[in-house]
Amino acid sequence: MKFGPVSIDEAEGAVLAHATTAGEKRFRKAHRLSREDIAALKAAGVGEVVAAVLAEDDLGEDAAAAKIAAAMRHRNIEVKPAATGRVNLHAEASGVFTVDAAMIDAINAVDPAITIATLAQHAPVEKGQMVATVKIIPFAVAASLVGSVVRICAGREIFAVNAYRPITVGVIQTVLAGVKPSVLDKTLRVTEARLARFGGRLTAERRTPHEIAPVATAATQLARDNDMVVIFGASAMSDFADVVPAAIERAGGTVVRAGMPVDPGNLLVLGTLDGKRVIGAPGCARSPKENGFDWVLDRLVAGLEVTAGDIAGMGVGGLLMEIPTRPQPREPAPQPARSALKVDIVLLAAGRSSRMGGPNKLLALFDGEPLVRRTAGRALGSKAAGTIVVTGHQRERVRSALGGLGVTFADNPDFVDGLASSLKAGIAKVAPDAAGAMIVLGDMPGVSSTDLDSLIDAFRRAGGHAVVRASHQGKRGNPVLLPRSLFAAVAQLEGDTGARHLVEAEGLDVIDVETGQGASIDVDTREALEGAGGVLQD
Repeated sequence: MKFGPVSIDEAEGAVLAHATTAGEKRFRKAHRLSREDIAALKAAGVGEVVAAVLAEDDLGEDAAAAKIAAAMRHRNIEVKPAATGRVNLHAEASGVFTVDAAMIDAINAVDPAITIATLAQHAPVEKGQMVATVKIIPFAVAASLVGSVVRICAGREIFAVNAYRPITVGVIQTVLAGVKPSVLDKTLRVTEARLARFGGRLTAERRTPHEIAPVATAATQLARDNDMVVIFGASAMSDFADVVPAAIERAGGTVVRAGMPVDPGNLLVLGTLDGKRVIGAPGCARSPKENGFDWVLDRLVAGLEVTAGDIAGMGVGGLLMEIPTRPQPREPAPQPARSALKVDIVLLAAGRSSRMGGPNKLLALFDGEPLVRRTAGRALGSKAAGTIVVTGHQRERVRSALGGLGVTFADNPDFVDGLASSLKAGIAKVAPDAAGAMIVLGDMPGVSSTDLDSLIDAFRRAGGHAVVRASHQGKRGNPVLLPRSLFAAVAQLEGDTGARHLVEAEGLDVIDVETGQGASIDVDTREALEGAGGVLQD
């Protein structure tokens, strides 16, 4: 592949490096030029373009990414369609992610043009979560390089989501003088909540003296009827011959490992009894906060073997208690009530109105009011917490039309590059505590404050985790409300790629809300604008 300035006479089949305009026609970045495109560019006086010229043995970025993803062997993972040289892979089940690090390293060593990134080894994942991504850096890559990656992928599994199993667990809690029943009761509730994440259940509890013999007897009984036994000692293990490890051996079991290099979680004991796993839980497991007990429990519930060597290898990254910002998924931070989830509106008003032949459609009058002011007023009249207006083309005139309104402005100096630049400029201004951003087009005169509220209400009912979009008679339209989880993906968009690409590529739940004809009416042409009741201004 050759990259750089290309004479327009030699550009047929080349891939544009930048969005390019030919009169009223606009070609997005990564567009492959046809014979008709070349004619249009010549007619517009374009003599050369910056582009990638593919060699005969090159594969386009999407084809290359798709071929590599198709060659991979994996389990419980869905491969998304290729887009902008990227293929994302998502978990089809909740579980523990495992990856062949040597294969990933080998692929990334083939050539910098080909990359793959994954979650960390043994990371817990939720169904639908992205676990890996294949990205081709340039617009094309040699087929021979893709072939090298395909050969690396052949023959063995590269990664997997090991799905959680709904196991049954019996719990033993030992008792010493002074141990409050309320502490034991709380331990049961916390343990039940941990198991609920997997669909597992606590079937029985035994409370025994903190002595070897009664613990051994209870462990034998519970192992007979359950997939796993968990023992909470009233006193922390202080020696490898202490009550919990000694009771496992007294019952005829084997202690795999006593002690682990994870803090909190140092005093965990792992054993086997009658083919079942027995965990002597450290005291920190009485709390829902993440600790070494979770690391072992997650893997066992996902059907993974945990050996003494595995536990010995958990020290790097095992210092949990000294990281105050570390997430605590077992005890989520209090969330705002759904009715209080904050939404900002990003109003796109940077476009050039190229189909209008000169006048700016956003300044057209509707009932004597500029269209952009009318749209902004409806945004301000909705339940949205704030309204951000993205300006670009004729920014001063647009800002003047919005004078006196309580909006925030986001300037987009790169508006000619396409829609993505305006999305990025607007999302960058969204309040840090906003759960989502509604993308509102400035040229949709039929969208009312009530319509915007309907989308916000649906977003809140979904807990702030779904994409919500307006529709009319079953057809998708605008506006579109994006959850915060998509903001990072917005920052990667290029050219004329908009929110629709994200909705299709990221695999989130999508809720369509019927808002009437206004969802499908924009005013891209003079005829459409005048038909909607607008009057263009020079």
